[in-house]
Amino acid sequence: MMVEEQKGNVAVTEPIKRVQKVDAQGRAYATGKRKSSVSRVWIKVGSGKITINGKDQNEYFSRAVLRMIISEPFKVASREGQYDVFCTVRGGGLSGQAGAVRHGISKALDAYEPELHTILKQVGFLTRDSRVVERKKYGRKKARKRFQFSKR
Repeated sequence: MMVEEQKGNVAVTEPIKRVQKVDAQGRAYATGKRKSSVSRVWIKVGSGKITINGKDQNEYFSRAVLRMIISEPFKVASREGQYDVFCTVRGGGLSGQAGAVRHGISKALDAYEPELHTILKQVGFLTRDSRVVERKKYGRKKARKRFQFSKR
């Protein structure tokens, strides 16, 4: 985003200064969402330990693909093993929860290190994936599936 100022007849645009948002314990907080899952994420400088709902990431997400998803923001920003992550996640299934944790980690990284904003934004990690399950309609078997048609 740019801020425009009038100086005489010339409009001068300068980039908005992003500020680090950290609490008293030195942690950055963010909320991540995906499908019907919501995660609350805190990051702080540390050894790279990721704790989800009080469990280690290997214990909570047993599939390697899900662990890869939540570590992507650190790989893109070249910050592997530099931050400890503590998060709680509720709702949805494991895939949606992994996406919510990734979204939360990305937003928390952006709050902790504002200069990473452009990198994370370009990759698309700061954008909430708004796709959710479509509701079931009456007279239908599922959201769009119909009962079998018979002429007689």
